[in-house]
Amino acid sequence: MSAKARVIMSAQEIDLAIQRISLQILEKNHGGEGMAIVGIYTCGVYVAKRIHAFIESQTKSTIPFGSLDINLYRDDWSLISQNPVVKTTEISFDVDNTNLILVDDVIFTGRTIRAAMDAIMDYGRPNTIQLAALVDRGGRELPIQPDFTGMHTGIQNNERISVMLDAQDAGGEVIIES
Repeated sequence: MSAKARVIMSAQEIDLAIQRISLQILEKNHGGEGMAIVGIYTCGVYVAKRIHAFIESQTKSTIPFGSLDINLYRDDWSLISQNPVVKTTEISFDVDNTNLILVDDVIFTGRTIRAAMDAIMDYGRPNTIQLAALVDRGGRELPIQPDFTGMHTGIQNNERISVMLDAQDAGGEVIIES
């Protein structure tokens, strides 16, 4: 962690946020019937796996899960990199008529989510697309808002939020770097 970094969510706070988000998802979706969860690469997949595991443990049922790479769907990909790193999208279930929960780690401008919705539509037409984000940092450029959020925070334009999670589904922290 850099000298100008500060922790805004500990591992325990992340776990509590994941549980709260998951319970809200279950409540809104009447126990998970007809629901599927898709995480956006990279850290959104890790958050989605934790939400998915908690929901399956609560419902004692199998909920379809997928991961989504949106790099080539972004309207600003050429500004980010001339050679975007493309990951594998894995959606092995029928998206049609599902209540799809799209998960990302941080929502900022809304451009990632817009790209994710475009990508999802290539796989079918869900009944609903609901958005879960671990952190909402504000600063939207598009009229996209999360349905479920672990934390709202405002930060300066020169600051960056980093969600430090690993594939082991445990621990982690959320930090602000300047």
